[in-house]
Amino acid sequence: MPWLELQLTVDATTQPQAEAALEDLGALSVTLMDADADTPDEAAIFEPGVGETPLWQTLTLLALFDADADRPGLLHVLHDALPNLAPDRIAFREVADQDWERAWMDLFQPMRFGRRLWIYPWNIDPPADDDGTALVRLDPGLAFGTGTHPTTALCLEWLDSLDLAGKCVIDYGCGSGVLAIAALKLGAAAALGVDNDPQALTASHDNATRNGVGDRLSLYLPNALPRATRGDTFVANILSGPLNNLAPRFAALCTPGAPFALSGILAGQEPELLERYAACGFTNLLATAREDWVRISGNAPAPG
Repeated sequence: MPWLELQLTVDATTQPQAEAALEDLGALSVTLMDADADTPDEAAIFEPGVGETPLWQTLTLLALFDADADRPGLLHVLHDALPNLAPDRIAFREVADQDWERAWMDLFQPMRFGRRLWIYPWNIDPPADDDGTALVRLDPGLAFGTGTHPTTALCLEWLDSLDLAGKCVIDYGCGSGVLAIAALKLGAAAALGVDNDPQALTASHDNATRNGVGDRLSLYLPNALPRATRGDTFVANILSGPLNNLAPRFAALCTPGAPFALSGILAGQEPELLERYAACGFTNLLATAREDWVRISGNAPAPG
Protein backbone atom coordinates (compact mmCIF):
# COMPACT_ATOMS: atom_id res chain seq x y z
CA MET A 1 0.00 0.00 0.00
CA PRO A 2 1.16 3.62 -0.45
CA TRP A 3 2.39 5.79 2.40
CA LEU A 4 2.15 9.45 3.33
CA GLU A 5 5.47 11.25 3.77
CA LEU A 6 5.54 14.50 5.73
CA GLN A 7 8.59 16.64 5.02
CA LEU A 8 9.57 19.19 7.65
CA THR A 9 12.49 21.65 7.35
CA VAL A 10 13.80 23.14 10.60
CA ASP A 11 16.98 24.60 12.06
CA ALA A 12 19.20 22.54 14.35
CA THR A 13 17.89 24.10 17.55
CA THR A 14 14.30 23.18 16.67
CA GLN A 15 15.09 19.62 15.55
CA PRO A 16 14.58 17.82 18.91
CA GLN A 17 11.19 19.48 19.43
CA ALA A 18 10.11 18.75 15.85
CA GLU A 19 11.23 15.12 16.04
CA ALA A 20 9.39 14.63 19.33
CA ALA A 21 6.20 16.13 17.84
CA LEU A 22 6.35 13.77 14.84
CA GLU A 23 6.84 10.77 17.11
CA ASP A 24 3.91 11.88 19.28
CA LEU A 25 1.79 12.03 16.11
CA GLY A 26 2.53 8.35 15.51
CA ALA A 27 5.10 8.59 12.72
CA LEU A 28 6.19 5.12 11.64
CA SER A 29 9.71 6.42 11.05
CA VAL A 30 11.56 9.74 11.20
CA THR A 31 14.67 10.27 9.06
CA LEU A 32 17.05 13.22 9.50
CA MET A 33 18.88 14.63 6.48
CA ASP A 34 20.93 17.67 5.54
CA ALA A 35 18.48 20.21 4.14
CA ASP A 36 21.23 21.97 2.16
CA ALA A 37 22.60 18.88 0.40
CA ASP A 38 22.33 18.75 -3.38
CA THR A 39 22.20 14.94 -3.62
CA PRO A 40 21.03 12.08 -1.38
CA ASP A 41 24.62 10.90 -0.96
CA GLU A 42 25.67 14.30 0.34
CA ALA A 43 22.78 14.10 2.80
CA ALA A 44 24.25 11.02 4.46
CA ILE A 45 22.99 10.55 8.00
CA PHE A 46 25.34 10.97 10.96
CA GLU A 47 23.99 10.21 14.42
CA PRO A 48 25.01 12.82 17.02
CA GLY A 49 26.01 11.66 20.47
CA VAL A 50 23.79 12.14 23.50
CA GLY A 51 23.40 15.84 24.23
CA GLU A 52 25.09 16.91 20.99
CA THR A 53 23.45 19.04 18.33
CA PRO A 54 23.25 17.65 14.78
CA LEU A 55 26.06 18.24 12.31
CA TRP A 56 23.92 20.39 10.01
CA GLN A 57 22.51 23.86 10.66
CA THR A 58 19.30 23.16 8.73
CA LEU A 59 17.67 19.74 8.67
CA THR A 60 14.93 18.00 6.74
CA LEU A 61 12.86 15.53 8.74
CA LEU A 62 11.04 12.90 6.70
CA ALA A 63 8.20 11.29 8.66
CA LEU A 64 6.28 8.32 7.29
CA PHE A 65 2.55 7.83 8.08
CA ASP A 66 -0.24 5.59 6.86
CA ALA A 67 -1.64 6.83 3.55
CA ASP A 68 -5.03 7.67 5.12
CA ALA A 69 -3.54 9.81 7.91
CA ASP A 70 -5.47 13.03 8.64
CA ARG A 71 -3.38 15.75 6.95
CA PRO A 72 -5.25 18.76 8.44
CA GLY A 73 -5.01 17.12 11.85
CA LEU A 74 -1.27 16.58 11.47
CA LEU A 75 -0.80 20.22 10.46
CA HIS A 76 -2.87 21.47 13.37
CA VAL A 77 -0.84 19.55 15.93
CA LEU A 78 2.46 20.57 14.33
CA HIS A 79 1.53 24.25 14.37
CA ASP A 80 0.62 23.96 18.05
CA ALA A 81 3.95 22.28 18.82
CA LEU A 82 6.00 24.55 16.53
CA PRO A 83 4.16 27.89 16.37
CA ASN A 84 7.01 29.65 14.56
CA LEU A 85 7.17 27.10 11.74
CA ALA A 86 6.39 28.75 8.37
CA PRO A 87 3.86 26.97 6.10
CA ASP A 88 6.41 26.65 3.30
CA ARG A 89 8.56 24.50 5.61
CA ILE A 90 5.97 21.67 5.54
CA ALA A 91 5.18 19.44 2.57
CA PHE A 92 3.34 16.18 1.93
CA ARG A 93 3.85 13.57 -0.76
CA GLU A 94 2.55 10.09 -1.41
CA VAL A 95 5.18 7.34 -1.47
CA ALA A 96 4.49 4.13 -3.35
CA ASP A 97 4.96 0.88 -1.49
CA GLN A 98 8.05 -1.08 -2.45
CA ASP A 99 10.73 -3.39 -1.14
CA TRP A 100 12.94 -0.71 0.39
CA GLU A 101 15.85 -3.04 1.12
CA ARG A 102 15.76 -4.40 -2.43
CA ALA A 103 15.64 -0.86 -3.86
CA TRP A 104 18.75 0.05 -1.88
CA MET A 105 20.52 -3.20 -2.80
CA ASP A 106 19.86 -2.47 -6.46
CA LEU A 107 21.66 0.89 -6.08
CA PHE A 108 24.63 -0.56 -4.18
CA GLN A 109 27.11 -1.88 -6.76
CA PRO A 110 30.65 -3.34 -6.41
CA MET A 111 33.24 -0.66 -5.66
CA ARG A 112 37.03 -0.69 -5.84
CA PHE A 113 39.27 1.17 -3.38
CA GLY A 114 42.97 1.46 -4.13
CA ARG A 115 44.78 -1.43 -5.81
CA ARG A 116 43.41 -4.52 -4.12
CA LEU A 117 40.24 -3.80 -2.17
CA TRP A 118 36.71 -4.43 -3.46
CA ILE A 119 33.40 -4.02 -1.60
CA TYR A 120 30.56 -6.22 -2.91
CA PRO A 121 26.90 -6.31 -1.81
CA TRP A 122 25.49 -9.72 -0.94
CA ASN A 123 23.15 -9.74 -3.94
CA ILE A 124 26.02 -9.68 -6.47
CA ASP A 125 28.43 -12.61 -6.85
CA PRO A 126 32.10 -11.67 -7.29
CA PRO A 127 34.29 -13.30 -9.96
CA ALA A 128 35.27 -16.86 -9.15
CA ASP A 129 38.98 -16.42 -9.94
CA ASP A 130 41.31 -15.15 -7.20
CA ASP A 131 43.63 -12.49 -8.62
CA GLY A 132 45.00 -11.30 -5.28
CA THR A 133 42.16 -8.91 -4.53
CA ALA A 134 40.84 -8.35 -1.02
CA LEU A 135 37.08 -8.85 -1.15
CA VAL A 136 34.60 -7.61 1.46
CA ARG A 137 30.92 -8.49 1.14
CA LEU A 138 28.40 -6.40 3.06
CA ASP A 139 24.73 -6.30 3.90
CA PRO A 140 23.97 -2.61 3.34
CA GLY A 141 20.88 -2.92 5.53
CA LEU A 142 23.04 -3.14 8.66
CA ALA A 143 24.25 0.13 10.21
CA PHE A 144 26.15 2.77 8.23
CA GLY A 145 29.32 2.38 6.24
CA THR A 146 29.29 0.63 2.87
CA GLY A 147 31.98 2.68 1.17
CA THR A 148 29.58 4.90 -0.77
CA HIS A 149 30.32 8.01 1.30
CA PRO A 150 33.58 9.94 0.71
CA THR A 151 34.64 9.62 4.37
CA THR A 152 34.50 5.81 4.21
CA ALA A 153 36.09 5.72 0.76
CA LEU A 154 39.02 7.85 1.95
CA CYS A 155 39.66 5.45 4.84
CA LEU A 156 39.36 2.33 2.68
CA GLU A 157 41.86 3.69 0.16
CA TRP A 158 44.25 4.57 2.99
CA LEU A 159 44.03 1.04 4.41
CA ASP A 160 44.71 -0.42 0.96
CA SER A 161 47.91 1.65 0.74
CA LEU A 162 49.41 0.07 3.89
CA ASP A 163 51.26 -3.15 4.58
CA LEU A 164 48.99 -4.63 7.24
CA ALA A 165 50.50 -8.11 7.36
CA GLY A 166 50.55 -9.31 10.96
CA LYS A 167 49.25 -5.99 12.34
CA CYS A 168 46.52 -5.26 14.88
CA VAL A 169 44.16 -2.56 13.57
CA ILE A 170 41.81 -0.47 15.71
CA ASP A 171 38.65 0.85 14.01
CA TYR A 172 37.19 3.49 16.36
CA GLY A 173 33.54 4.18 15.49
CA CYS A 174 33.26 0.95 13.54
CA GLY A 175 29.59 1.21 12.42
CA SER A 176 29.06 -1.65 9.95
CA GLY A 177 32.60 -2.90 10.57
CA VAL A 178 33.63 -2.25 6.98
CA LEU A 179 37.01 -0.70 7.85
CA ALA A 180 37.98 -3.40 10.35
CA ILE A 181 36.86 -6.17 7.99
CA ALA A 182 38.72 -4.56 5.08
CA ALA A 183 41.88 -4.40 7.21
CA LEU A 184 41.59 -8.12 8.00
CA LYS A 185 41.04 -8.95 4.34
CA LEU A 186 44.11 -6.86 3.50
CA GLY A 187 46.28 -9.01 5.75
CA ALA A 188 45.90 -7.70 9.31
CA ALA A 189 46.28 -10.41 11.94
CA ALA A 190 43.59 -8.94 14.21
CA ALA A 191 41.23 -5.99 14.46
CA LEU A 192 39.36 -4.24 17.25
CA GLY A 193 36.11 -2.43 16.53
CA VAL A 194 34.89 0.23 18.96
CA ASP A 195 31.49 1.93 18.87
CA ASN A 196 29.14 3.53 21.39
CA ASP A 197 26.11 1.98 19.64
CA PRO A 198 25.48 -1.69 20.54
CA GLN A 199 23.57 -2.10 17.26
CA ALA A 200 26.73 -1.14 15.37
CA LEU A 201 28.67 -3.81 17.25
CA THR A 202 26.03 -6.35 16.28
CA ALA A 203 26.24 -5.28 12.64
CA SER A 204 30.04 -5.46 12.71
CA HIS A 205 29.92 -8.96 14.22
CA ASP A 206 27.41 -10.19 11.64
CA ASN A 207 29.34 -8.73 8.71
CA ALA A 208 32.66 -10.08 10.00
CA THR A 209 31.19 -13.56 10.46
CA ARG A 210 29.76 -13.55 6.95
CA ASN A 211 33.17 -12.56 5.61
CA GLY A 212 34.91 -15.38 7.48
CA VAL A 213 36.92 -13.10 9.78
CA GLY A 214 34.68 -13.06 12.85
CA ASP A 215 37.26 -14.94 14.92
CA ARG A 216 39.82 -12.15 14.37
CA LEU A 217 37.57 -9.16 15.15
CA SER A 218 37.03 -8.14 18.77
CA LEU A 219 34.27 -5.61 19.48
CA TYR A 220 33.91 -3.21 22.41
CA LEU A 221 31.95 -0.32 23.76
CA PRO A 222 34.42 2.53 24.44
CA ASN A 223 34.40 2.08 28.22
CA ALA A 224 34.89 -1.69 27.92
CA LEU A 225 38.20 -1.57 26.03
CA PRO A 226 40.92 -3.44 27.95
CA ARG A 227 43.32 -1.01 29.60
CA ALA A 228 46.40 -2.32 27.75
CA THR A 229 44.83 -2.10 24.26
CA ARG A 230 47.23 -0.85 21.59
CA GLY A 231 46.87 -0.83 17.81
CA ASP A 232 49.66 -1.06 15.23
CA THR A 233 47.36 0.85 12.88
CA PHE A 234 44.51 3.14 13.91
CA VAL A 235 41.53 4.55 11.98
CA ALA A 236 38.57 6.61 13.20
CA ASN A 237 35.74 7.68 10.89
CA ILE A 238 33.45 9.69 13.18
CA LEU A 239 32.96 13.48 13.46
CA SER A 240 35.20 16.49 14.03
CA GLY A 241 34.03 17.23 17.59
CA PRO A 242 34.71 13.75 18.99
CA LEU A 243 37.97 13.53 17.00
CA ASN A 244 39.14 16.70 18.72
CA ASN A 245 38.13 15.57 22.20
CA LEU A 246 39.55 12.07 21.80
CA ALA A 247 43.04 13.00 20.53
CA PRO A 248 44.82 12.09 23.81
CA ARG A 249 42.80 8.88 24.05
CA PHE A 250 43.75 7.93 20.49
CA ALA A 251 47.43 8.60 21.21
CA ALA A 252 47.23 6.16 24.13
CA LEU A 253 45.60 3.51 21.93
CA CYS A 254 48.39 3.51 19.33
CA THR A 255 51.77 1.84 19.42
CA PRO A 256 54.54 4.46 19.03
CA GLY A 257 54.72 5.73 15.45
CA ALA A 258 51.69 3.72 14.31
CA PRO A 259 50.01 4.87 11.07
CA PHE A 260 46.68 6.54 11.81
CA ALA A 261 43.85 8.12 9.82
CA LEU A 262 40.88 10.25 10.83
CA SER A 263 37.83 11.06 8.72
CA GLY A 264 34.28 12.34 9.04
CA ILE A 265 35.81 15.83 8.81
CA LEU A 266 34.10 18.58 6.82
CA ALA A 267 36.33 20.79 4.69
CA GLY A 268 37.29 23.77 6.83
CA GLN A 269 37.39 21.76 10.06
CA GLU A 270 40.81 20.23 9.39
CA PRO A 271 43.06 23.18 10.47
CA GLU A 272 41.89 22.94 14.08
CA LEU A 273 42.32 19.17 14.09
CA LEU A 274 45.78 19.37 12.53
CA GLU A 275 46.82 21.78 15.28
CA ARG A 276 45.25 19.64 17.96
CA TYR A 277 46.92 16.40 16.85
CA ALA A 278 50.29 18.08 16.34
CA ALA A 279 50.07 19.35 19.92
CA CYS A 280 49.42 15.78 21.08
CA GLY A 281 52.60 14.56 19.39
CA PHE A 282 51.24 13.10 16.15
CA THR A 283 53.64 13.55 13.23
CA ASN A 284 53.74 13.57 9.41
CA LEU A 285 50.22 15.01 9.35
CA LEU A 286 48.61 15.16 5.92
CA ALA A 287 45.11 16.34 4.93
CA THR A 288 43.51 14.69 1.89
CA ALA A 289 40.22 16.07 0.52
CA ARG A 290 37.40 14.50 -1.47
CA GLU A 291 34.33 16.53 -2.33
CA ASP A 292 33.47 18.36 0.91
CA TRP A 293 35.24 15.90 3.19
CA VAL A 294 38.77 15.51 4.52
CA ARG A 295 40.95 12.67 5.81
CA ILE A 296 43.87 13.41 8.11
CA SER A 297 46.63 10.80 8.23
CA GLY A 298 50.06 10.54 9.81
CA ASN A 299 51.84 8.71 12.61
CA ALA A 300 51.10 8.32 16.30
CA PRO A 301 53.41 9.94 18.87
CA ALA A 302 56.84 8.40 19.28
CA PRO A 303 58.02 7.37 22.77
CA GLY A 304 59.49 10.03 25.02
